[in-house]
Amino acid sequence: MTTINPFDPSPMLEGIRRWVEIETPTEAPEQVNKLADLVAEGYRGLPAIVERIAGHSGCGDHLVARSAWGQDAPGILVLSHLDTVHPLGFIERLPFRIEGDSAFGPGIYDMKGGAYLAYHAFRRTCADGARPPLGVTQLYVSDEEIGSPTSRALIESEGRKAKYVLVTEPARDGGKIVTGRKGVGRFDVFIKGVPSHAGTRPEDGRSAIRELGNVIQTLEAMNDLARGITVNVGVVRGGTRPNVIAEEAYAEVDLRVPTIAASDELTAKILNLKSRTEGVTVKVVGELNRPPYEKSNAGAALYEHARTIAAEIGFDLVDTATGGGSDGNFTAPHTATLDGLGVDGQGAHTHYEQMYISSIEPRARLLYRLYQTLR
Repeated sequence: MTTINPFDPSPMLEGIRRWVEIETPTEAPEQVNKLADLVAEGYRGLPAIVERIAGHSGCGDHLVARSAWGQDAPGILVLSHLDTVHPLGFIERLPFRIEGDSAFGPGIYDMKGGAYLAYHAFRRTCADGARPPLGVTQLYVSDEEIGSPTSRALIESEGRKAKYVLVTEPARDGGKIVTGRKGVGRFDVFIKGVPSHAGTRPEDGRSAIRELGNVIQTLEAMNDLARGITVNVGVVRGGTRPNVIAEEAYAEVDLRVPTIAASDELTAKILNLKSRTEGVTVKVVGELNRPPYEKSNAGAALYEHARTIAAEIGFDLVDTATGGGSDGNFTAPHTATLDGLGVDGQGAHTHYEQMYISSIEPRARLLYRLYQTLR
């Protein structure tokens, strides 16, 4: 008699393909909602209550699927996002296809593959008959790729109610799990000078662009790779014509910091930038948009538990910290959080984005066993 493997990768891959073939750029809410329809449909007939939160501010809906059991006590929150960075029509360039151990497609690695595995593991849990000790709540948001502006409050409130948070962002280099992420800050720098004719009255002018040069050097000097601090001036604009001393200049700045202490220090430094040129003003607005996700004791214990389960399944779960932010940054400061539980692969946000088919079964089993064993 042949036993059916409930974690056979083939049907799971087929399910992932259906999710991938509905393109979901953050800025196309009607597309994101189309995928939300399909995801919600998947819970029909399961012991779960699905709540749909209408999108706003140009973003799609968020979905919350709660297990019918265990909702009276802090349980497991699974965080996933339905949106991708790839623009509509990108699937022409990157159609779903399989080559060897790789399956390609927009958002397949970041993070439709992982989101689907968490859903599949929940289905398997429901099919078991015996209910695990903790309730499971799956939250699918529509705007993670732009910093979760419409879902952050929801993520934080659900995170505070949970005992554990599992994030289905993709694994890192060779299946590593994520137990730390840098905090992310975004700042806009506005510089105002005095315009004049560059040829006939240069002495009357105060160049905003020249002052921007000073500001860029000050910001660049804040980089400290040994401490894991990066400051990047990624966008600059200024001036109107080559023969006019520039009245205005502007820059956008990205900050990455590994700890709360570093974030407080660097945020203050950036917000307090001063002009070095008389008659020129420098104004900085912005903030930390995701707090650092530091490896806490509770997070470390959750990782050790996952590592033990992975060893039983037959693979080695190694942890790492990464510079990219995720929705896990919002929950890690107050709830044990484990990130990077999604599929292994490579090429997030690129034209060769792919997941490794061999990672489907072990990682789906890991999520399933976490649902079963966390208490």
